[in-house]
Amino acid sequence: MRCTLLSLLTFVVAGSLAGCSKSESNASGSGHVHRAPHGGKLVPLGEHAYNLELVRDAKTGTLTAYVLDGHAENFIRIAAPSLSLTAYTGGARQTLTLAAVANTATGETAGSTSQFEAQADWLKTTKDFNGEIGVVDIRGTNFGPAAFQFK
Repeated sequence: MRCTLLSLLTFVVAGSLAGCSKSESNASGSGHVHRAPHGGKLVPLGEHAYNLELVRDAKTGTLTAYVLDGHAENFIRIAAPSLSLTAYTGGARQTLTLAAVANTATGETAGSTSQFEAQADWLKTTKDFNGEIGVVDIRGTNFGPAAFQFK
């Protein structure tokens, strides 16, 4: 019994020290990043709790935000009808309201979705900008505001 308890304790301690096995180094020195599934910009929300992936389509001037888990692997549906974003470009302040997107292929609806979109003509020509995501309610917890650099 004592040996089994010691083995279990050792396993639990080793598992808690291992942390996230998906870490890589990054240029900012934080030592922990994940890959955006759509090739966009990940904006972390909370301490490794969730991410927003921002994807710009220059042709249509559309910015899409996907709500993802802490490892940026799984989509997280939320009830919000929209997300707010403020962008700063060339000294101008741009405000976007990204509306919830329904997707019949995944069964997502406007009241239960992981995808949000907005269209603005300035997104057709502006590749890089700084911004801030407003507060996002995910599963009853508020995250944000969260600053980011879109490059």
